[in-house]
Amino acid sequence: PYEHLRESDVFYERRIWREINVHEKLNKPFIYPQGYFIDIILDAAYECVLQTYEMVDDQFKIPLSCEKVKTIGNSIDTELVVDPVTLEESYEVIENLLNRDYVTKYRLKEDWIFDKQLSQLYVRIIGIAPIMEKYDENGNFMADIVMFWTYYPDLRNLLVNEEVFNPYNDSQRLSWDDIFEMRLFASVITKENNVWDRRIQDYAIGIDALLEHDRIRQEMFEKEHDLWSL
Repeated sequence: PYEHLRESDVFYERRIWREINVHEKLNKPFIYPQGYFIDIILDAAYECVLQTYEMVDDQFKIPLSCEKVKTIGNSIDTELVVDPVTLEESYEVIENLLNRDYVTKYRLKEDWIFDKQLSQLYVRIIGIAPIMEKYDENGNFMADIVMFWTYYPDLRNLLVNEEVFNPYNDSQRLSWDDIFEMRLFASVITKENNVWDRRIQDYAIGIDALLEHDRIRQEMFEKEHDLWSL
């Protein structure tokens, strides 16, 4: 469990949203062939062990039912079938299940907190949302779609018991909880708490968006450094 943090000891706090791209080298464990990270979340959600929330609800106020979650990423098509003997035409219903390879990103919502009592900077992940790629009928990429949100403190109870591939040492076992708590992943900041409630992509694109990511990260680093020097 997390150490108890008194509200009066919180000298500085900043809310950050970031995205993890599974195709980056450091994030390859998320798509380890013997166990995708998305499988852990979906299995728990399908079995009603993990509560999920609407794709636009990172405040965790609009819960999703297990039946609703099972329909996300799935689709139903009809195919024309011709009987080779009678030449009679009929339509067959085909169910297309979610392709886990389409889940290429994860969005994190987290708080950066400086505890003045211990002079320590904490990172507390609040929620995780898997993001899947959406394609049209011709296979052309359309957009990235947030599937749903999960409340991380609830998800931690599952992740701590799920082993993950350790790219650094085969003799040392890591859980998914270790990956997140030890920050063993690469990510890009996509939003910081602001009065307009806008994401970086709303006012910066391309190299400017990356520079904005670096600015926010450097600002938090300098803030921690300044607090240490007080």
